[in-house]
Amino acid sequence: MKVRPIHWSVRFVSSMWPARPSSSDRNWAVGFLSAAEVRLLDRMNGPDQRHAIAVARRVESHLDRLPADRIPDGRHHEVIAAALLHDVGKNTSGLGTYGRVIATLCGLVARDMAEAWQSTSGLTRKVGLYLRYGELGAEQLELAGSAPWVIAWSAEHHLDEANWSLPIDVGRILRHADGG
Repeated sequence: MKVRPIHWSVRFVSSMWPARPSSSDRNWAVGFLSAAEVRLLDRMNGPDQRHAIAVARRVESHLDRLPADRIPDGRHHEVIAAALLHDVGKNTSGLGTYGRVIATLCGLVARDMAEAWQSTSGLTRKVGLYLRYGELGAEQLELAGSAPWVIAWSAEHHLDEANWSLPIDVGRILRHADGG
């Protein structure tokens, strides 16, 4: 896991305000999602929804810079949906803000333990689930019938770009918009 103190600090401070996004922001976001994906978005907490919409709006503003052939067959919506749903697996852990801080710190020193921790109980299980949120989110998105790039970005957004299945320039836009 890459250490991103500025990103984490901003996310921590914004998580102190539990409000959901404005109705206009939510309406904008659901225009890119299927009904099943909207249900997943709605299960995310307020700060995660606000973050997702902010990331997606930044992505949208940068997509015009790509040559038209980089996002084939109208996949523009798919890239926006990927931005909106990249953190959807975080709700699986049931951790609040402070638990997520603990999980993130645990991941810095023992990420390889996440799967084993997931098989336990209590806080340790929740930390294990949180550290695997990308994979777990991808599973949720697959069950929801999401498009391939949406599923892939959830699973891959913390990987090195050499391991992305999305075109590198699309992944870079998504990562940059997410604060990375």
